[in-house]
Amino acid sequence: HVQLVESGGGLVQVGDSLRLSCAASGDTRCISKMGWYRQVPGKVLEVVAKLSTDSNTKSTESVKGRFTISRDSVKGTLFLQMNSLTSEDTAVYYCVTNPDGRGLNLWGKGTLVTVSS
Repeated sequence: HVQLVESGGGLVQVGDSLRLSCAASGDTRCISKMGWYRQVPGKVLEVVAKLSTDSNTKSTESVKGRFTISRDSVKGTLFLQMNSLTSEDTAVYYCVTNPDGRGLNLWGKGTLVTVSS
């Protein structure tokens, strides 16, 4: 049984940086994919970045060059380093994984990132 706990969100200024963390606990042996999504209230959930355990990563166009997804394979913690934040990055950020080795179907509770101008 896998659990995800996100942390690292907060209130920052435009141009600042934040690093989000997602700690995975429990039986993580079958995990092969992890990712970050975000949602602005009233808007559609959107993918931010994904990572597979073979180190293949993908990120959405709007964050390329600014956000970096990575994973501590020993501790099983997922990170999202966010640089040059803009007000459009304001959202609740969710960590997601595939504890059964299949589709991304286990979500964390989210962490709020607010970028103030």
